[in-house]
Amino acid sequence: MKILELKVPPVAVFLAVVLLMYWLKGVSPALLIKVPFVEFVSAGLILIAIFVGIAGVYEFRKAKTTVNPIKPESASSIVNTGVYAYTRNPMYFGLLLIIIALGLWWQHLSVILCGVLFVAYMNRFQIKPEERALERLFGEDYVDYKNQVRRWI
Repeated sequence: MKILELKVPPVAVFLAVVLLMYWLKGVSPALLIKVPFVEFVSAGLILIAIFVGIAGVYEFRKAKTTVNPIKPESASSIVNTGVYAYTRNPMYFGLLLIIIALGLWWQHLSVILCGVLFVAYMNRFQIKPEERALERLFGEDYVDYKNQVRRWI
């Protein structure tokens, strides 16, 4: 399935997962759940997601390297400052938090399946190919970074 590697923009994957979750909510009302303080929980997750995602873009811009997820070989440096000291993929983590927030807002168990699908797809078809490209570009420096900072959080 190498054909999918680095081909589908992560935002498109995110939107597909959100649409799947919305569809599942409609066809399986038996999986509705009650989430206490749903407004606060969902809003809090979205605020964290926005902060983490913007912090990731900011660090890339500050380092003057590409934010294009389809062309990791265009990277000009390893970004390991700011939010990248805690997660190697803050923008993808932010998208996952939004998926979780929406699933909780809709109060539907499809959030579990859809969150797992998003992470599995991103790991296999986006993150691992990115990591291979960055290892080719930066060698041992990137391997050291990978060994120090988690992929998601």
